[in-house]
Amino acid sequence: MPHPSVTPRRLAAAAVVLAITGGAAACGPEDNGAKAADGKPAKGGTLYVLNQSPQEDFDPARLYTSGGGNIPGLVFRTLTTRNRENGAPGTKVVPDLATDTGTPNKDATVWTYHLKDGLKYEDGSPITTADIKYGIERSFAAELSGGAPYLRDWLIGGKDYRGPYKDKNGLSSIETPDAKTIVFHLNKPEGDFPFLATQTSFAPVPKAKDTGTKYENHPFSSGPYKVVSNENDGERLVLERNTHWDPQTDGERAAYPDRIDVSSGLDAAVINQRLSSGSGKDAAAVTTDTNLTAAELAKITGDKELAGRVGTGHFGYTDYIAFNPKVKPFDNPKVRQAISYAVDRSTVVNALGGSSLAEPATTFLPAQKAFGYAPYDAFPAGKSGDAAKAKELLKEAGYPNGLTVTLTHDTATGDEQGPEVATALQDALKKAGITVRLQGLESSAYSEKIHSVKTEPGFFLSGWGADWPSGGPFLAPIFDGRQIVKDGYNFNSAQLDDPAVNKEIDEINKITDLQAAAARWGALDKKIGEQALTVPLAYPVYKRLYGKDVKNVVISDWTGVLDVAQVAVK
Repeated sequence: MPHPSVTPRRLAAAAVVLAITGGAAACGPEDNGAKAADGKPAKGGTLYVLNQSPQEDFDPARLYTSGGGNIPGLVFRTLTTRNRENGAPGTKVVPDLATDTGTPNKDATVWTYHLKDGLKYEDGSPITTADIKYGIERSFAAELSGGAPYLRDWLIGGKDYRGPYKDKNGLSSIETPDAKTIVFHLNKPEGDFPFLATQTSFAPVPKAKDTGTKYENHPFSSGPYKVVSNENDGERLVLERNTHWDPQTDGERAAYPDRIDVSSGLDAAVINQRLSSGSGKDAAAVTTDTNLTAAELAKITGDKELAGRVGTGHFGYTDYIAFNPKVKPFDNPKVRQAISYAVDRSTVVNALGGSSLAEPATTFLPAQKAFGYAPYDAFPAGKSGDAAKAKELLKEAGYPNGLTVTLTHDTATGDEQGPEVATALQDALKKAGITVRLQGLESSAYSEKIHSVKTEPGFFLSGWGADWPSGGPFLAPIFDGRQIVKDGYNFNSAQLDDPAVNKEIDEINKITDLQAAAARWGALDKKIGEQALTVPLAYPVYKRLYGKDVKNVVISDWTGVLDVAQVAVK
């Protein structure tokens, strides 16, 4: 699903909600030619963040971020978090408030965590497991909706629980036998639970400090920074040091700057121009949601100094064509296969801004080891498509003279589901005798149409990003038949309900060895891919500028964007 922790390309005026990976690891300053300002990072100074979208709903219950988030991860600590390293090592889950990533029972239905010593809030009071339990329970309250839905689905009793304001008894499936121990009882095996424990809903909230919907104005900090100002629902956010945060308990946040000043509501081109010129305060500025466009990148490439201030990131996301096999002629597998062969991925990549901003995809899973990526191409068509093979399949499908189909897309220019990609596909399929009529819809109407089983077209553009770097949150929402939503937002566009696929998803979810699970996810991806229910097109790549005084740039494959918890400006 569009990953909330990263801004969509449409907002960045470049070609996500989320972007992603090719064969290379995400690059930090050492391996992509981008180098931070000279000198070792030191504490002090103010880091400025220039963004398009405001940091709305700054309440851990309402935020939908994983891995610790970016700005939220400076204030909210969770049981686990992401490993703050460049590239592939950054996809690992590591302890945060907890002493380890969790201890499961034999079938991964019970997970136990213990807190580290010396954990304190911004007022010096101790952090307890009761606070973590209460923080999670708040996320079930209707008035604090917006966070990830997993706990509602995974915890015993979660579906019926309405939050602590209406149910004072709390969730019995979360136990806190003492102030440093917390135990979760799940209704099914979930080997990915350590990843889930990175979600901001796992941040501790003292019941005595809870102010309901007003909590976002001054959430109680468990991280290295506290909120001192929140204007216009996150449009301007100012953070200063939490003096009670102990770096000895936190190996993942460097927390170099004394102050973080976030300004939002800015135009993408203005952000990149300010970062490029780097005058005054902008020399110590970064962005967490604005990519460089192809045109901007072309200008920067010729400037050695500017090119050295471009961070490259990969994130688990795939752009693809979606089919609804309940709509003719897409109920015929040979028609879907023909389109798979006819697609010219080189023109799709060009439509997305070129090879610097997108990489061709033949697998549904992103090309990262953490997801279980196993290279395959079920319908090998070379770099520019195989029109002859496509025509052959069309003939076998009963369309010797070709056919006419309608491709539904977003009308937002520069969007990976927009007119540029749609036109590239139209041109490629024409060579195979497939006439493509384009149906463009405004973004909200487009989203509503493609995500409803009642209105879903047969042939449309889509994309998916994972909430954490694992095959589970990538394949299950799209291909698990039990996740088909008939009266709401549905992401299983093929409406696939294959008992064998559903069973394999359950079996993999029992595995707590993440490497072993990844291998199984990769095998399942290949099995599903052979059914031509989607046509993977591209893995987007993020290119982002940072100020000339910014040091210690870390970009992991978990988020694909610069980690503000590691940056220094002195």
